[in-house]
Amino acid sequence: MDRAVTRSSRAWRMAATAVAVVVLGLLGIGAPVAAATVTGTDWTSQSAAASNQWLSVTYGNGLFVAVAMSGSGNRVMTSPDGVTWTARASAADNEWHSVTYGNGLFVAVSDTGANRVMTSPDGITWTARNAAANINWYSVTYGGGMFVAVSDSGSGNGVMTSPDGITWTSRTPSADDSWFSVTYGNGLFVAISYTVPNNRVMTSPDGINWTSHASAADNYWASVTYGNGLFVAVSESGSGNRVMTSPDGVTWTSRASAADLSWFSVTYGSGLFVATAQSGSGNRVMTSPDGINWTSRTPAANSEWTSVTYGNGLFVAVAASTPTRVMTSGGLIPPTPSAPTATAGDASATVSVAAGSGPGGAATSYRVQASPGGASCTITSAQGGSCTITGLASGTAYTFTATASNTYGMSAASAASTAVTPTAAPTVGPSTPTTTPATAPPATPAATPTTPTTPTAVRWSSSRLTTGLVTATFAATADTTYRISATRQSGARLTAAATGAVRGSCTVAAKNSTSTRVATCTIRLKTAGAWRVSITPVKAGVTGTASTRRLIITAPPQARSSYPVTG
Repeated sequence: MDRAVTRSSRAWRMAATAVAVVVLGLLGIGAPVAAATVTGTDWTSQSAAASNQWLSVTYGNGLFVAVAMSGSGNRVMTSPDGVTWTARASAADNEWHSVTYGNGLFVAVSDTGANRVMTSPDGITWTARNAAANINWYSVTYGGGMFVAVSDSGSGNGVMTSPDGITWTSRTPSADDSWFSVTYGNGLFVAISYTVPNNRVMTSPDGINWTSHASAADNYWASVTYGNGLFVAVSESGSGNRVMTSPDGVTWTSRASAADLSWFSVTYGSGLFVATAQSGSGNRVMTSPDGINWTSRTPAANSEWTSVTYGNGLFVAVAASTPTRVMTSGGLIPPTPSAPTATAGDASATVSVAAGSGPGGAATSYRVQASPGGASCTITSAQGGSCTITGLASGTAYTFTATASNTYGMSAASAASTAVTPTAAPTVGPSTPTTTPATAPPATPAATPTTPTTPTAVRWSSSRLTTGLVTATFAATADTTYRISATRQSGARLTAAATGAVRGSCTVAAKNSTSTRVATCTIRLKTAGAWRVSITPVKAGVTGTASTRRLIITAPPQARSSYPVTG
C-alpha cells in the first residue's frame, strides 16, 4: 500500500482505517458459541448485522458493540455472544472510527459530521454529543475516571477529554501529529501515531498533560493496547519490526511480527495478545503469550480485519470488507451464579449454588469461597449443587460467594449469601451429667470421667428361687448408682410398667470418694421361668459393665403394689 497516496485520500480511510480500543477487566453476560475452539487460534466466521465497513468493536456490560463508517441508519451493531448480531441506529450517519466502554457508558468518536461523539448506556439507543472540536477523531479509550480521544488532525487540540463522555474539553498533545490510537494501562494513557520522525509515542497520567517519547521505529503505528504489565503496539509498515513493546510506555523495543502485514488492531485477553491485519493470505491473525514472540494464525477469511477485542472468554474481530465481516475465537464463560444459600454446621457450613440465569457458556464446575478466611469447596456439576466447607471457627459469622467456570474461564463472583454462624464441634468423650451427684465433686475441674468399676463378689440370694424375690449384696463404690434389672431367657426384657420387675436403682453414699460400703439391691419377679438378673454401675453419666446372674423362679408370689430397692 502506498501510504503517501492513500493517507491523503478519503477512499483510503473508507477502505482501511480502524482502531480497536480494549477495556480490560470487564465482566458480563454472554451466550455460548456453537462449537468449542482454541481461544485466539481457531477462528469461525459469523454473520454481521449489515454489510457495512465495520471499523471498531469493544465489549462492556455483557455486550459486544461495533461501529461502522458506512451504512444507512444502521452503523451500530450489538451482540451478547459475538455470534448473533443486531443492527442499531447510530446517532448520525457519521464515519464512526472507534468505540469504547467505561463507567457504564459506550462512547464512539468520528471524523465526520456536526456531532462527532455519540454515547449509549446500553449500546442500543445512541445520543449525539458535541466534540471539543470538529477534527478527525480516530480513537477513544477510558481509564482513571476519564474518557480520552485522539485525532490525526488539528492544531494544538488533537486530544480531548471528558469525565462523563458527554462534555468534552480540548487538550494539547505533545506534538501536532497524526495520533491514531490511544489506550490506558497501569495508571497511564499511551497514544501512538504514524507521522513525525522518532517521537511517535506520547504518554499522560491524566489525559491532560502529554509527553513525547521515541518509538522503537518510524513505522505507521496503527493500534496500541495494554495487558499483563506490557504495552504492545502494532504497525502497518516496517521490515521485521512491526511490533513494539514497553513495560512503562516510555522505553520501547522493536519486536518481529509473525509476518510483515498491515497490522491494524491488537488486543489482550485470556493470557494472550491477538493482532489482526488487512493484508496477507491465510495469516491475517497473529498471537503472542508475551507480546514478544508471535505466531501466525489462520483467520476465518481473508477480509480487511480492522478491529479485534476480547470479552467474556471470546475474541471478536470485525472487518471493513467481504467475504466475512465478523469472526470469533474461543467460547463464552458461564454467567455469574445466583447468591448461594448456606446452612451452618459443627465448625462447618453446607453451601448450595444454582446456575446463573442469564445467557452464557455452560459451566463445568462451581467454586464456593468463605469470608472471612477464604476457605473453599468445589461443586463438579453443570447444574450446581452443594458442598461443605469444614474447619470454620465456631461463633464466627461467615458469608459465601460462588463463581462458575468452564474451559474458557471463570465468571465474576456472585453476590454474598446471608451470613451464618457455625456451632462448636462436638467434644470427644462422655457428655456432662444432667444431675448433681449425691456427694459434690471437688471445686477444681475434674478429669474426664472414667468407666465405673463392675460390682464384684456379688452374693445373690439363690440361683433357684420359689419366692421371686431376688437380692444382690455387694461392695459398692462411693458416688455410684447401681441399677438392677431382669431379662427373661426368651429374650423379652421386662419393664416396670409391664411387670414391676425393674424397680429403680440403689444409690450408695460415702464420706469420701475412695470409701466403699456393703449395698443390697432387691428386685421382685412375678413370672416363673429362667431369668438373667444384672447389677449395672453408673457414675458421672458413664455406664459400666454389669455383673449378671442366671436364676430360676419356680413359684413367684402374688403381685404386690411395691417392691423395695435398698442400698
